[in-house]
Amino acid sequence: MAQSSIEWTEMTWNPTTGCDKISAGCKFCYAEVMSKRLQAMGQEKYRNCFDLTLHETELERPYSWKKPKVVFVNSMSDLFHKDVPLSFIQKVFNVMADCPQHTFQVLTKRADILAKYSPYLNWAPNIWMGVSVEDNRVIERIDYLRNTEAFIKFLSLEPLIGPLENLNLQKIDWVIVGGESGRKARPMPKEWVLSIKNQCENAGTAFFFKQWGGKNKKLSGRELEGRTYNGMPYIEPVSF
Repeated sequence: MAQSSIEWTEMTWNPTTGCDKISAGCKFCYAEVMSKRLQAMGQEKYRNCFDLTLHETELERPYSWKKPKVVFVNSMSDLFHKDVPLSFIQKVFNVMADCPQHTFQVLTKRADILAKYSPYLNWAPNIWMGVSVEDNRVIERIDYLRNTEAFIKFLSLEPLIGPLENLNLQKIDWVIVGGESGRKARPMPKEWVLSIKNQCENAGTAFFFKQWGGKNKKLSGRELEGRTYNGMPYIEPVSF
């Protein structure tokens, strides 16, 4: 568990760590860089650096959180990596379903595997499922997501490296948009962002603008036309 600086969540939880690159959005993967840093610091969890590693002991952690949390699952990996067994993914989903006081945000680029496994997973209302879509070359990920049993479905259009016109937002509850950050960040024109914002408004989909990115993401900020956009999907409150 770790407190997160990611604007759309509160903390992170990594039952797996490590991954490998499958599309253009992975080119400057922050998790790969961070894994090398954590390994150099001697953190046992990153002993394998960015090689995929399962952490069974992490499955107990959510039960120890006393207050409701919004949790980004696997910020340092992809739960639907081809080498993660379905049985382990099922364990993660069972833990999340067992902790309805927390909201779990799961994000994958392996939407085809997500769709394949979806019928065998314990979909609870507190599990939000998302896919990353960086440009039109991977647009089919949205259709895979749409056909899952997830109660809340969202898109992470980050790093946005190409225009996304005429998005099919049917059954999509939330869209996050963000530019790439770092020394070699690929540019994200304002027109791309405005187009997606307008599409979300027309579809009644919550819109969240995360950042412009660039070499200094703090300096470039996250305002769009003079305001911030912090849209989130509406969920019924859980009472205990």
